[in-house]
Amino acid sequence: MSNATHDKIQAAVDSNDVMLFMKGTPMFPQCGFSAAVVQVLSHLGVPFNSANVLEDAELRQGIKEFSAWPTIPQLYVKGEFVGGCDIVREMYESGELEDLLKEKGIASQAA
Repeated sequence: MSNATHDKIQAAVDSNDVMLFMKGTPMFPQCGFSAAVVQVLSHLGVPFNSANVLEDAELRQGIKEFSAWPTIPQLYVKGEFVGGCDIVREMYESGELEDLLKEKGIASQAA
């Protein structure tokens, strides 16, 4: 991964309280796993920003190296890597995701 890609990822993670690296966009997810994470965040009413890894091959590979996590989507909360689709879904179902968001000071408004 180039320094420029690393810096771009770091800046996105640092400057957004909730950052989702995904395939597609929140309005038009390009994979079911990305769609599932968007659905969880939307259901919780959590404002988030996203980056479409399909638009940038270096970002798509770089985010995997950045987090040492092999799959996309990847969710970050206040600079901390949370996980991919399965982890986010499990945390949501157990209530852990809402607890983490509250602990990090992220306002959520469950639908």
